[in-house]
Amino acid sequence: MMAIRKILITAYSMRKVVAAIPIKSRYCCICRNHMFGFLSFHVRWKKEPPLMSALGMIGSDVKQFSCPRCSCHDRERHLVLYLKELAIFDKIKGASILHFAPEDHLPKIIQECLPAQYVRCDLYPKSSEVEKIDMLDIPYKSESFDFVIANHVLEHVADDLTALTELHRVMKVGGLAILQTPYSSKIASTISDPGVDSDLARLQLYGQKDHVRLYGRDIFNRIESVGFDAEIAWHQDVLNYIDARFFGVNAAEPLFLFRRKALT
Repeated sequence: MMAIRKILITAYSMRKVVAAIPIKSRYCCICRNHMFGFLSFHVRWKKEPPLMSALGMIGSDVKQFSCPRCSCHDRERHLVLYLKELAIFDKIKGASILHFAPEDHLPKIIQECLPAQYVRCDLYPKSSEVEKIDMLDIPYKSESFDFVIANHVLEHVADDLTALTELHRVMKVGGLAILQTPYSSKIASTISDPGVDSDLARLQLYGQKDHVRLYGRDIFNRIESVGFDAEIAWHQDVLNYIDARFFGVNAAEPLFLFRRKALT
């Protein structure tokens, strides 16, 4: 068993080396390197759960997931492309930002934009630079932030409507929330059931063992229900010049952009 494990690890390591060969087949917009290809998420030959394929899950491009040079993920690359194209990075200077589960590379780009306040947070922080915050009970006053970023976080939160209400509370009127999350455009309503209580069951139904729901087409109305206005941006509309395969992103994934409504 150990011998097989070593063979698999060695094979994956070699795959990473081959993928990093500087051929202009793929391009990472974060480390700005060309390479032979991106690495898939389902390493060691594990396949995507059949239900996710059948339901047309829209989220990460699991076949072009990580960059072999800088290890950034496709959802981070896609977010950077969206934020550059929509000039959102230009609006960060002097702004206040609350960033949940900060990625490895995006925080550096944000800091270079010179925000006035940048709070990186996580329920289980792995760095002293990341503040411990539960999205269900955010320890900041109402209307504290111009931007909230939660890239693939909501699908992990036990009570997403409470979390969304908290995010809305701490945002300034007119502030922007970036709330990426995987969803299926084939199912009408979000699926979440406390009886799905094992890693295997969550993997099969929700697509990942630490997810607690599978969002459906009601995802936009669900987020708007707490007081947001949707300003969804679609790849084919704002990034139609981007070759998704070349940049290693999922062209079907929209930018989940929401604005806090004006007070009435």
